[in-house]
Amino acid sequence: MSLSELSSWNKIRNYALSNKSKKLLDYFSNDKDRFNNFSIECDDLIFDYSKNFIDNELMQLFLNLADEIALKEKIEDMFSGMKINTTENRAVLHTALRDFATKEIILDGENIIPKIEKVRLQMKDFVSRVHSGKFLGYSSKKITNIVNIGIGGSDLGPAMVCKALAAYKIKDINIYFVSNIDPTDITDVLAKLSPENTLFIIASKTFTTQETIRNAETAKEWFLKNSGNNHSNIAKHFIALSTNKDAVTNFGISEENMFEFWDWVGGRYSLWSAIGISIALYVGYDNFEKLLLGANEIDNHFRKMPFEKNIPFIMAMLSTYYNNFMNAASYAVIPYDHYLIRFPAFLQQLDMESNGKSITKSNDKVDYNTGAIIWGEPGTNAQHSFFQLIHQGTQMIPLDFIAGVNSLNPIENHHEMLLSNYFAQTEALMNGKNEQIVQDELIKTNKTQEEIQMLLPHKVFPGSKPSNSILYKKLTPKVLGKLIVLYEHKVFVQGVIWNVNSFDQWGVELGKQLAIRILPELMNNEEINSHDDSTNGLINYYKKWKNKS
Repeated sequence: MSLSELSSWNKIRNYALSNKSKKLLDYFSNDKDRFNNFSIECDDLIFDYSKNFIDNELMQLFLNLADEIALKEKIEDMFSGMKINTTENRAVLHTALRDFATKEIILDGENIIPKIEKVRLQMKDFVSRVHSGKFLGYSSKKITNIVNIGIGGSDLGPAMVCKALAAYKIKDINIYFVSNIDPTDITDVLAKLSPENTLFIIASKTFTTQETIRNAETAKEWFLKNSGNNHSNIAKHFIALSTNKDAVTNFGISEENMFEFWDWVGGRYSLWSAIGISIALYVGYDNFEKLLLGANEIDNHFRKMPFEKNIPFIMAMLSTYYNNFMNAASYAVIPYDHYLIRFPAFLQQLDMESNGKSITKSNDKVDYNTGAIIWGEPGTNAQHSFFQLIHQGTQMIPLDFIAGVNSLNPIENHHEMLLSNYFAQTEALMNGKNEQIVQDELIKTNKTQEEIQMLLPHKVFPGSKPSNSILYKKLTPKVLGKLIVLYEHKVFVQGVIWNVNSFDQWGVELGKQLAIRILPELMNNEEINSHDDSTNGLINYYKKWKNKS
C-alpha cells in the first residue's frame, strides 16, 4: 500500500486542512503549560518544539502513522544489521561503530564487533604515536600538519567536526581538508606546508575515487619534489583509509598504515569509522571516543524512548508535516555557535543525499514530496542576510535554532548578545507584528498620517513561522555527537515515512560517469560533436580559449 493510501496519512492531511487558518499564538492560548508539554530534556540538551503547529491531536496522528508504517520494527531492522539498503543489498550499521556495550552483531554469519574494536585500537595506537613523537617524518621531525584528502562524506563529516571542536585541538597540530578537484584547493593548502612535518590522509574506500586520487597524486608529486625524491619516505607521510590493499601499497603507503572500513558504512555516516582519524589526530583520541559516546546516547534514546518523547521522531514528523502538508520546500538550520559554521553544509549531504529520491523501495514513483532543501548559516550573520525572506517573504520555511548556554570563548557580554538574538528570533518569527502595534509605534515617532499609511504595510510581520530550538549546556565532543545523530535519525524516520531508500545515492553517480566520458575529450584539440548542442558548444569554446587568455 502506498503512503497516500494509508489511513493515518490521510487523517493527518485532513487535520492540516481543518487547521490551516490556525496561528501559532492560538496553540499557546489554548495551552498555558505549552513549553513543558512540548519540550524534551535529554541530559545536557533540551529540545523545544512548542513553537510548531502541533497539539495532542496531531501527536496522536503521528503515533498512529508510526504504527501503520511499522517504524519501531524498521528501527530494529537497522540496528540489528538487516540489509535495509535494498538497491545495494547492504546493511546499514554505522550505529555499531559507536556502540561500546554490544558484544555481538552478526552480519553474513560473522560478528562485526571484533573488527570494529580492532580498527579503533589501530587508530588509537597511531594517534598516540603521532602525538608522542614516536611516529616521525623522514627528517625525524614531529608531525604537526595533517591534510585529509577525500570528498563527500570522507570530507564533509570530519571537516565539520574538526571545525566544531577546534577549541579542543591538540597543541601544535594543524588540520587541513582538500576535497575539490579544482587545483586551487590543493594549491592553497600545499603553499602553507613543509613536507618534513606533514601527514597526508587519503580517504577513499576503493582507492579509485577520481577527485581524491588525483589530489593524492598531486600531493605525492609535491612531497617527492620537496623532499629529495626518495620514494621510501612516502610511507612516513601518507596513510590510507581504504579497503584496496593493492592500490594502497602501490601508491607507496605502508600496509600497517591502512585503516579499514566497510561497505555497511555509508559515506555520509563514515565520520564514526576510520574516516574519523583526522578528528582523532586533531583533538585527541579520547575526545574522538567522547564524540562516539555522545552519538551512542542518542542511538539509545532513539531506539528505546517512546515516540511521544523521542526527539528524532518528533523532528522528522514535524519536518514531514511541513513538507507534505504546508508546502515547505526548504528547511533552514541556524546554529548560534560559530564553531558549527559547517554544520548546515554537513546536514545538506546527510539529508538531501539520503532522501532526495522519487522512487520508493517498492519501485513505484512517489506521488508526494520527499526531501526538503536544507540550508543555513550561523546566527547572527544569517539575520543580516536571508532572514528578511523568512520573516516577510512568501515562502513557508521552518527552522531549527541551535545554541549553547555557555561559550567556549567568553568575552564580556558577547555571548549574552548572541543568545539574546537566538531567543528573540524564534519569538519574533512566531509572534510577528500586527498593524495596530506598527501604527502605534509610528505615531510615537511623530509621523504624519500619510507617512503612516505609506509605511504601515511594509512594517507588518505575519508571524506564525514555526521553529524548533535546541539548547545545550556547552559544545563538547559528546554534545556534538548527540547533535549529529539527532539529525541522522530524523532523516532515517523520514525515509521510512516516504518509503525511500535513504542509504543509496545513484544521483551522485550519473554526473561522475559522464565526466569520465568527457575528460579524454578535453585532452585533445579536436572539435566535439558527440553531445547535445549546448554541451558541444561549451566544450568547443573551452578548447578555443584554453591557454589563450
